[in-house]
Amino acid sequence: MKFNQLAEYFEKISQNSSRIEITRILAELFKKLSSSEIEKVVYLLQGRVRPAYEGIEFGMAEKMVIKAIILALNIEKSYFEKEYKKTGDLGETVEYFKKQFFSFEEKEMEIDEVYDFFYRIATSSGEGSQEVKISLLSQLIRQLDPISAKFIVRIPTGNIRMGFSDMTILDAYSWMIKGDKSLRNLFEKAYHVRPELGFIGRLAKEKGVTALEKIEPKVFTPIIMMRAERLSSAKEIIDQLGDCVIEEKFDGFRLQVHYKKGTVLKGSVLEKTVPEVKLFSRSLEDVTFMYPDIVEAVKKQVKAKEMIFEGEAIGYNPKTGDFLPFQETVQRKRKYDIDKVAKEIPLRLFVFEVLYKDGENFINQPFIKRRKILEESIETKKDIKNEVILIANQEKVNDEKKIDELFDKAVKNNLEGIMAKKIDGVYKPGAREWNWIKYKKSYSSKVNDTIDCVVMGYDLGKGKRTSFGIGAFLVGVYDDENDQYKTVAKIGTGLTDEEWKKLKVKSQKLKVKYKPNNYLVDKTMECDIWLEPKIVVEIKADEITKSPVHTAGYALRFPRLERFRDDKKPQDATTLAELLSMANKHS
Repeated sequence: MKFNQLAEYFEKISQNSSRIEITRILAELFKKLSSSEIEKVVYLLQGRVRPAYEGIEFGMAEKMVIKAIILALNIEKSYFEKEYKKTGDLGETVEYFKKQFFSFEEKEMEIDEVYDFFYRIATSSGEGSQEVKISLLSQLIRQLDPISAKFIVRIPTGNIRMGFSDMTILDAYSWMIKGDKSLRNLFEKAYHVRPELGFIGRLAKEKGVTALEKIEPKVFTPIIMMRAERLSSAKEIIDQLGDCVIEEKFDGFRLQVHYKKGTVLKGSVLEKTVPEVKLFSRSLEDVTFMYPDIVEAVKKQVKAKEMIFEGEAIGYNPKTGDFLPFQETVQRKRKYDIDKVAKEIPLRLFVFEVLYKDGENFINQPFIKRRKILEESIETKKDIKNEVILIANQEKVNDEKKIDELFDKAVKNNLEGIMAKKIDGVYKPGAREWNWIKYKKSYSSKVNDTIDCVVMGYDLGKGKRTSFGIGAFLVGVYDDENDQYKTVAKIGTGLTDEEWKKLKVKSQKLKVKYKPNNYLVDKTMECDIWLEPKIVVEIKADEITKSPVHTAGYALRFPRLERFRDDKKPQDATTLAELLSMANKHS
């Protein structure tokens, strides 16, 4: 397919706010693409060239894109900026100028050609790379038609603004093949094991949907982590699971560890073995470089050729051995001074799951078997004082009293609570299942529930908050059935000065000119500034009450920020169904 034909589809999608219609347009597009093209187009639709977890970014700030535009159009910077101020959108501004000036260089280009340009832009690095990126983008702008150029300049800045998530693409795959969304669960199940949207589209195109059922874990491709249901009493846990296993719940950050022993060959002679380790966060971000102490421990303690397993990293006081609260542990999530902070806040990784080992997939194996394999695969010493990786303690229980005893003990040890696990339960990537149940301090009768919300936009500050630039921010929950974000609260109090500043900094690169298509917001809750759905915050509230103005149908009473959840993607936020379940429990 020619790129100008693809740009016409981009235009249709960007002008549409109906999720059903967007799904239909995508399905129509996908049908026309070859298997090679569908993989590339899906990533371009997301403003990238590869899955996010691979960490390949364009590395082009707005100023660099503007330089490329001015170079391509051969116009004065002031002339361009004057028009840009009118539209506030780089794409629309480029389209305007391209229509004014005819270029002899314009030609039809194949999607594969354009993608190759973008791939070279994204992978160009080192000295002189900025000039290379600007030159390549400038060349593309000159050679493409006005509508194509509009989207070309939006892609590197991440502002392609299509207003849908991965789930809509999975629905579109189903529509492409079946003409309805009946295959959504099959595509979603495959995506949760291999979250490579382009790969899944190509596979379905080439080999049909039966190939999706055979997808297996792949080392260094993160698996979307399973989530737990939550209950507020030991009785409810026993009623739901009967005999179960209790583990401590640590208030740190969850990591998925990918390990490969690896070998380096020199000619036909084995030179040395070089283990390779990658660590992924709950949001599938590659965070390996942040935790060198865990990486080294994995290399020493894992007994396998290759393995995928999960655990919770928590900081501890090196003098007393006491666990640290989340606010201190989270200081380890940083890009600078890593070695220095690693000494000040050492980590222990408590592992509790194995998903894959030496060619065998354990996802569908019962928990008790996975636990046995885990114990066989992690080497730990009796003296744990200097051990970095430990296997989470567990105890089999069948009565409420014992569960409450273990819960109280965990809380006394500065832990978050406990996890109850179904003995024969399987691991379901991406799902929130009754195979795991969390019983936290915040779910006990003494403290109210917390809700993970997505920041959708904010109002400009007044009075004291003028310096922060934010007066109140709008939050919502995720309606996974309709791939929409629905509002539950607008929060203007309860944040420290530092938290207001942090929210402003996080918001800077996420501003969009118009409300995203997948936001459902009542007129009374409209914001001065809209944001892409990227920031997840944990909110405490006294009550969940029915609301005529919030589109979730419920509102949070006296909401206040508990903490930022940088480890969660927006789709990991509390779902609308979960909110309704919580509201019913409190009513």
